[in-house]
Amino acid sequence: MNDLTQLQYPIGPFQPPSAYTPELRQQLIDRLEASAANLRAAITGLDEQQLNTPYRPGGWTVRQTVHHIADGCMNGFIRTKLGLTEDAPLVKPFEETRWAETADSTQPHPEVSVRLVEALLERWVAMWRSLSAEQFTRTFVHPVNGPTTLEAALAFFVWHNEHHTAQITSLRKRMGW
Repeated sequence: MNDLTQLQYPIGPFQPPSAYTPELRQQLIDRLEASAANLRAAITGLDEQQLNTPYRPGGWTVRQTVHHIADGCMNGFIRTKLGLTEDAPLVKPFEETRWAETADSTQPHPEVSVRLVEALLERWVAMWRSLSAEQFTRTFVHPVNGPTTLEAALAFFVWHNEHHTAQITSLRKRMGW
């Protein structure tokens, strides 16, 4: 991995598990639940200048990254709920880069999105914990990625939260914050 790729993917690109077991699903749910506290810890004590610092050259600011995590969780929650309640529904992708440029991603303090993630994950984790083994294999259809099982979506969204939080914590470490 080159330096820029390391900055962009501090925990590496997403690698789906080769198999899903009840134990792995439980670990993933626990990690998803912990991701809200990890995000809060990642931004605690940062000032406005630090929040407006990109995590890498050409990358989003810390502020945008936090708001993006909330956007991703909202989309993930809806996709999960659709997959759970409808038969292989088609889900809509979102223009992540363009979403990160809107005023709600560039102006509010990231605390707004941290609170949103904390509240949303309470519901999402409750949903995940209630699923049967059969329900984890239900699918939704992404127009680019194709059919996705709920368990695969869980693994991805855990990685997504950890990936973006690591971008922030890696920046803090590099900058000595």
